[in-house]
Amino acid sequence: MNRLNGKVAIITGASAGIGRSTALLFAREGAKLVVAARRQTELDSLVAEIAAEGGEAVALAGDVRSEGYAKALVSLAVERFGKLDIAFNNAGTLGEGGASTQVSEQGWNDTLATNLNSAFFGAKHQIPEISKQGGGSIIFTSTFVGYSFAFPGTAAYAASKSALIGLTQALAAEFGPQGVRVNAILPGAVDTAMYREMNNTTEAQSFITNLHALKRVATPEEIARSVLYLASDDSSFVTGTAALVDGGASITRS
Repeated sequence: MNRLNGKVAIITGASAGIGRSTALLFAREGAKLVVAARRQTELDSLVAEIAAEGGEAVALAGDVRSEGYAKALVSLAVERFGKLDIAFNNAGTLGEGGASTQVSEQGWNDTLATNLNSAFFGAKHQIPEISKQGGGSIIFTSTFVGYSFAFPGTAAYAASKSALIGLTQALAAEFGPQGVRVNAILPGAVDTAMYREMNNTTEAQSFITNLHALKRVATPEEIARSVLYLASDDSSFVTGTAALVDGGASITRS
């Protein structure tokens, strides 16, 4: 417990799924939080739950595709809590699916803006503040899709999420001397609303489950514990990694 005691963290995509579970876990581990997503009502509910458990959090709703929103989140962290140590740039979307030759220009651009541009804008404004503390941790949510596995009809999603790995490596190399660690998690299937949207039949869910060596999908709480490791000093010599948290999907062929 208290592995993040005294730390200040930003979490995007915090209204549901992995982001929400990570926010609750970070708060229980002692972090003060700025939680971000599009939906104010869900963020307010999360802040209330954290407060009920004795934690501290503040919410700011907005569009992660906007650089202004990324800047505002950092400003809020500094104004409310005096600094920034950790950022979990987790917000993402499945984007427009279907045959790649039919994906619209707008669908492609929106997916990259949400999954990739938002992460870059976040890091751009987070790194200067984290550097002031002598270093800290930035984590991106990538995926095994487009890295060790691929599905038809997911070109925009796979491309945008895979690009986060290159961004992770570039930032880790550039800002390592300032003590800023940058890593990406690559979850396998996780039981979230996004997962159920993509796999909305019993047959589809059975197929996805069987892709994993553990023959099940993850809970958001399990992924949150991996994020906690990368956020904490437990991973003080870990940077530039694409960390598979995929239940063995990358090595399963049966």
